[in-house]
Amino acid sequence: MELELFVDADACPVKDECYKVAARHGLKVFLVANRLFQAPRHPMIERVLVPQGPDVADDWIAERADARKIVVTADIPLAARCVKAGAFVLAPNGKIFDDSSIGMALAMRNLMDDLRSSGEVTGGPKGFSPRDRSAFLSALERCVQQARKRMAPG
Repeated sequence: MELELFVDADACPVKDECYKVAARHGLKVFLVANRLFQAPRHPMIERVLVPQGPDVADDWIAERADARKIVVTADIPLAARCVKAGAFVLAPNGKIFDDSSIGMALAMRNLMDDLRSSGEVTGGPKGFSPRDRSAFLSALERCVQQARKRMAPG
């Protein structure tokens, strides 16, 4: 089985970058969402439309995540599930989630969620910048290279 790229496509700001890197490396891309969206018509790009509901897209991705998958998501709980399954996982801003970083990311997410639930005004996420886009491209390229090394026989 070949290396594949799974994109948590709802509100993903780096889909075009995913297409470029995937085309360069011959990767199949699965865009997973629970609503219709535009995507290029290409045999290596597949739109996966899942039913509406909490975590349905996340479940679809997590159930298929393994060492031959790269997952792009800003969803920290989904990232944790995919890291546990052995996938390479990165956020749209280029942050790579792995065994050493996912615990802190989950703890911070839960802390911020608790603060917001108690009425604390925490502000939203910072805007997506050209620097984030560049960091993502570099991180995705590194993930592809590392995944290919890991998959190589021997």
